[in-house]
Amino acid sequence: MTDTTAYFEFLCRMGDNTLVLGHRVSEWCGHAPILEEDIALANTALDMIGQTQMWLGLAGEVEGEGRSADDIAMLRDAWDFRNCLLCEQPNGDFGQTMMRQFLFDAWHLAMLTELQNSSEQRVAEIAAKAIKEVQYHVERSGDTVIALGDGTAQSHERMQKALNLLWPYVGELFTPDAVDTAMAEAGIAPDLTKLRVGFDTHIGQVLSEATLAIPDSNFAHQGGKSGFQHSEHLGHILTQMQWLQRAYPGASW
Repeated sequence: MTDTTAYFEFLCRMGDNTLVLGHRVSEWCGHAPILEEDIALANTALDMIGQTQMWLGLAGEVEGEGRSADDIAMLRDAWDFRNCLLCEQPNGDFGQTMMRQFLFDAWHLAMLTELQNSSEQRVAEIAAKAIKEVQYHVERSGDTVIALGDGTAQSHERMQKALNLLWPYVGELFTPDAVDTAMAEAGIAPDLTKLRVGFDTHIGQVLSEATLAIPDSNFAHQGGKSGFQHSEHLGHILTQMQWLQRAYPGASW
């Protein structure tokens, strides 16, 4: 695996995470519990899609095959996506969506904080721009988790159920492979294992206030970022997201 190949893979991972989760969150548009949440979720989705444009745009430049961010996003099949499995999990109810968002936001903030010191200037610049949005995302999702977890008996039960369902996917976020190791050695990205302490502290504080208990099991669902083992959920997402480009290749308006 060449350094360029590993770098391209890393950029796709960052872009695919925000692309897939951004699309998932956008599914709430017009369906959220209240108007304020509808607008907030739509804005969160737009922020993540904007970050995708930066990551996949740079990926296209690094690849050097003339592909744009749109080409990479819309013309790949499911097995070529490199997002973590957490991002493609179904929305479920509002509480499950916000728990998924918080778990990702907490990791995303830790990652972007370190990426601001990347040896690659473009990566550092994207991280510095994206982190301003993510700092708001994690504050909002964390506050919502606390409000629902420490709310009524029903909301508490639903949030604990959501945490139990999603927590096993957290392990993948901190499990490095050859690409992660190459990026860490090059100084482009941090050592994933070193992000875990700060993440656990952050998560622990919020979940404590939410009166929620972290499940005992923390096995890692493998395969998301390395491809080929995505769940059926990604196929459903891509069917929705890519149908126009697939039906009318190269269409513009």
